[in-house]
Amino acid sequence: MFGISFSELLLVGLVALLVLGPERLPGAARTAGLWIGRLKRSFNAIKTEVEREIGADDIRRQLHNEHIMRMEEEARRILNPQAPPAQPPAATPPPAPAVSTPEPPEQPQPPRAP
Repeated sequence: MFGISFSELLLVGLVALLVLGPERLPGAARTAGLWIGRLKRSFNAIKTEVEREIGADDIRRQLHNEHIMRMEEEARRILNPQAPPAQPPAATPPPAPAVSTPEPPEQPQPPRAP
C-alpha cells in the first residue's frame, strides 16, 4: 500500500522492541492495531458518505435539469403556439352551391374516306 517492504517492517519491529522492551511491546502492538482499525473504519465511513453525497448530488442535478426542461417547454408553448386555441364556430353562412359550367358542344367529325 505505501511501498513498505518486509525488511523495512522488520527494521521497525526491531527498533520498537529496543525502545519499548519485551514487556510493553505486545500491548503497544495491540494498541497500534486498534488505532489502525479505527482509522480504516473511519476512512471507509467517510468514503461511503462522500459516495452517497455524490449520488445525491447527481439526483438533485438530474431533477433540477428536468425542472428546467419542463420550464423551457412551457415557455416555448406560450411563445410559439403551434395551433391557435380552438374557439367555437361563429354563425357561418351556409356554403354556396357549386356552380357548374356547361361543357362545350361536341364538334361534328368529318366523314372518313373509304
